[in-house]
Amino acid sequence: MSQDKLQAYAQTQKSSMPPREVEAMAFTKAALMLEEAKGELDDYDAYSAALKFNQLLWTIIQADIVDKENQLPPQLKANILSLSIFVDRQTIKALADTKGQHLESLININKNLAEGLLTNPEGATAGAPAEKPAPSTPGPDISA
Repeated sequence: MSQDKLQAYAQTQKSSMPPREVEAMAFTKAALMLEEAKGELDDYDAYSAALKFNQLLWTIIQADIVDKENQLPPQLKANILSLSIFVDRQTIKALADTKGQHLESLININKNLAEGLLTNPEGATAGAPAEKPAPSTPGPDISA
């Protein structure tokens, strides 16, 4: 199969997926890229590409949260924005210090969000939007 046909198939598959699954897939991809980067710290291009992809994902999340049409409860929006600020700070630290120690929290956050998005909340119907859960790990200290 040609590359164009594979890309067309992948795009069709994505567009037919519920939004929560697409979001979970994006968080999973970011976590996997960061894990690979952590294992290959000598490859700065892959390391920075993983961090840039993660930053882009979180920038999209930030833009969605502040959109006037976003119907999430205000407290949940505030929690997600706080988490995104932590992700921004960790990303800057990770770009400046390429030893990999700053990647673990980013990986865990993305994995936890992906897992939560794939969990069907009580009373939610398949494909219906639901609130994004907070990560199951203790909250980050964003005061620094």
